[in-house]
Amino acid sequence: MKANDLNSYEELNLIAFDYARAGKTQDLKLLLNNGISVNLCDYKGNTLLMLASYNGNIETVKLLIDNKAQVDKKNNKGQTPLGGVCFKGNFEIVKLLVENGANIHENNGFGLTPFAFAVIFGNTDIVEYFNEQDKNKSFKSKVYLGFSKFIKRFKK
Repeated sequence: MKANDLNSYEELNLIAFDYARAGKTQDLKLLLNNGISVNLCDYKGNTLLMLASYNGNIETVKLLIDNKAQVDKKNNKGQTPLGGVCFKGNFEIVKLLVENGANIHENNGFGLTPFAFAVIFGNTDIVEYFNEQDKNKSFKSKVYLGFSKFIKRFKK
């Protein structure tokens, strides 16, 4: 690979990250179809899926999942796409990630899980959904649900 080729490749990677952030699904699809890795990471370890999810780009998230993006791949801080979305509160993307294998109990740093992020940020609809998905129906799930309703009162 020549220096110019390497620069072009790096530029294409940067463009792919921009497309994921901006929700330019068809443009990103073209890059994926021409060899850009669906699990491409930036210097912080953020994947295309993480960036698309965090920015609320559901069609781009669907494209990446359809192309076998790793739904629980962590960045350099140990965060997953689901953790970021639980912070932001985008229920539809949360549901899409969980339906495709994202772990609601995955440690996202400091022992906090996507479930805990949804509670902390008062995203009750996500907490209720996680409570339904929790196969163990743990006591912790019930506490999380109650606490998230309490926090939601102060969020308004």
